[in-house]
Amino acid sequence: MKKNILIFLSMLAASISSFGYNMADNPDAIIGLWKTGDGKGIVQVYKEGNAYFGKIVWLQEPNDPNTGKPKLDTKNDDPKARTKPILGLVNLRDFKFIKKDSWKEGKIYDPKTGNDYSCKITMIDNNTIEVRGYIGISLIGRTDTWRRQTIK
Repeated sequence: MKKNILIFLSMLAASISSFGYNMADNPDAIIGLWKTGDGKGIVQVYKEGNAYFGKIVWLQEPNDPNTGKPKLDTKNDDPKARTKPILGLVNLRDFKFIKKDSWKEGKIYDPKTGNDYSCKITMIDNNTIEVRGYIGISLIGRTDTWRRQTIK
């Protein structure tokens, strides 16, 4: 009896781990809504052609508290972009699925600083990604953990 239970539990564990592997091996597993680590924004990741992009679809504070108007991309190097709202801004660009759990060769734009960074995204599990922005090599950068959001 104990042997049968052990066999069953081993088979169950193997099937669960292989399910997780299949999800993470799916290039489109990253598509969806992701809340940023500070909880102040939600980015919708979507696919165009063979590349993945993300745009800001929710902000905890979408309006400037002084004017009551939408917050603008005032730190952008491009003067024309400075008049555009941050809400709706595409901040993830040109990511490619490289291998299991990994999207690379993309860029992330930080509207707080107006800077563009090289970026890689690693899927930790079906509901968690690590977004790492960096300059030059990935050792010099910052990682933010994002959590999947569901629409209710």
